[in-house]
Amino acid sequence: MRRALLTLSSLLGLVVAPLCAQAAGKEAVGRETVRKETGAEACKGCEALLELAAASPLRKDDRARDAARHPVETLSFFRVGPQMKVGEYAPGGEWYSRFLGLYLGQQGHLVGLYFDPTSGAFKPERQDGIRKAAAQYPADVARFTGLPADKFAAYTLDVVPEAEKGTFDVIVIPRMMHNLLNWNIADSEIKAMRGLLKPGGLVGIEQHRARPDAPYSYSDGSKGYLREADVIRFMEVNGFDLVGQSEISANPKDTANWPDGVWTLPPTLALKEQDKAKYLAIGESDRMTLLFRKRD
Repeated sequence: MRRALLTLSSLLGLVVAPLCAQAAGKEAVGRETVRKETGAEACKGCEALLELAAASPLRKDDRARDAARHPVETLSFFRVGPQMKVGEYAPGGEWYSRFLGLYLGQQGHLVGLYFDPTSGAFKPERQDGIRKAAAQYPADVARFTGLPADKFAAYTLDVVPEAEKGTFDVIVIPRMMHNLLNWNIADSEIKAMRGLLKPGGLVGIEQHRARPDAPYSYSDGSKGYLREADVIRFMEVNGFDLVGQSEISANPKDTANWPDGVWTLPPTLALKEQDKAKYLAIGESDRMTLLFRKRD
């Protein structure tokens, strides 16, 4: 473990300076130019470090899902640089947190961002669970990475310290927008995250994708799928400009019309053994990958 961390630290020294210069150059361009970007140009120099984090022996149990989740390509597309302050929204099982902890732990800063327990979407016992998970988060990531717990932080969105606002470079939201919309808390949660971002800060969204012609009754979040155009419009209304779209996690085998929703497919396999081979052959859901920039 120590050797893996030292290797990552050494490579950071070779890559961080060019990345900082690249970032400064991008800040110099006007917002009209930024709007024309595809989203794929930035952070190309990050991929070597992301690959190193992906290859860490500490990830031996997590690596099985890399083929479906594409963490290197996704985080590169989201422009997550190694010195950045990055929030992961709704860490849940902490799969992405463990990856980001390895990648950011030396030079950057990883913060877990948890639901506002007082939003009305959660019963008292669930509220307690959310606060306990946030309190435990730094120790969880520290235990996995072997780094000190003070390298990491976590907050529920109702008690974020004032000093944290306007300090985040990027916030990533993996496969969670459907819950926010289904629970009717999307506006308040996105507003809170927007307040955490620096001017021009980025939000990366990965989300199960409904068919463009899917009825609203299927694409309202209750089945796990959302229409891509709806997500883009929602973020635009809430003060963000679309920077780029990617097909990194597209899966044309997913017809996105399952009676039991996205949970029919792996990894959940809600129907258990029923047609299990069929769903395993389809694989994980078809997903949109979107990058947004905070509007002035």
